[in-house]
Amino acid sequence: MPAIRERLVDVPLESLPYVDEHRVDVAAPADRVWEALARRVGGTGANPIGRRIAGALRCVPAERRGRIPEIGATIPGFIVTRSVAPAVLALMGEHRFARYALIFRITETASGPVRLSAESRAEFRGRRGRVYRALVIGTRGHVLATHSILRSVRRTAERA
Repeated sequence: MPAIRERLVDVPLESLPYVDEHRVDVAAPADRVWEALARRVGGTGANPIGRRIAGALRCVPAERRGRIPEIGATIPGFIVTRSVAPAVLALMGEHRFARYALIFRITETASGPVRLSAESRAEFRGRRGRVYRALVIGTRGHVLATHSILRSVRRTAERA
């Protein structure tokens, strides 16, 4: 596992092709948004269905280790590769069809609210990778999942 971890941490996120970016405004301070984001991401993979999907896809990393948002901490399918509180949390992973990254950014705006964005990058391998991309990205499943994460973080941060 250490070799896999090092390989994922050392890959420049920006080398992966851009997929999309989504954002929400949050009426809470950046540090509260950061805490809510770390809790939300850290809770990922606790669900048995998510663990089964990660197993079926042969996600790397496959298990939880460490504590989100520490660099090198893992949840099924992702490793923290960049963590700059309260501004950037970047996750990277791979499975049999793709190598991917999810980069969260927290930005204070001039008008007041904090902007939370999620940028996705991925490379899809071969014909099966293209089919996987069509199933996940083409059906908007990825968009719905990303929006769900962003809205959940917003709710948690605004309630705290």
